[in-house]
Amino acid sequence: MNKIDIIEHIARSADISKAAAGRALEATIAAVKLSLKKDGEVTLVGFGTFYVAHRAARKGTNPKTREAIQIAEAKVPRFRAGKALKDAVN
Repeated sequence: MNKIDIIEHIARSADISKAAAGRALEATIAAVKLSLKKDGEVTLVGFGTFYVAHRAARKGTNPKTREAIQIAEAKVPRFRAGKALKDAVN
């Protein structure tokens, strides 16, 4: 399922136009991005939690030259599935 499929599903389920469903989905995605950018988390009860994890700096190897390189620390988005989602999948 891709973004267009999700928009079509929202439009059918909520009995709204595809344009309105697309705007609603875009607004939801923007809200999640904004919260994560501020190191917050977004919890959708029954679905899961989006949060930011911190990856420490580490040493790596350039596969082309096999030279040792330093990889900087980074913030990465993560998702932890909720119980209802886990139960629905199993």
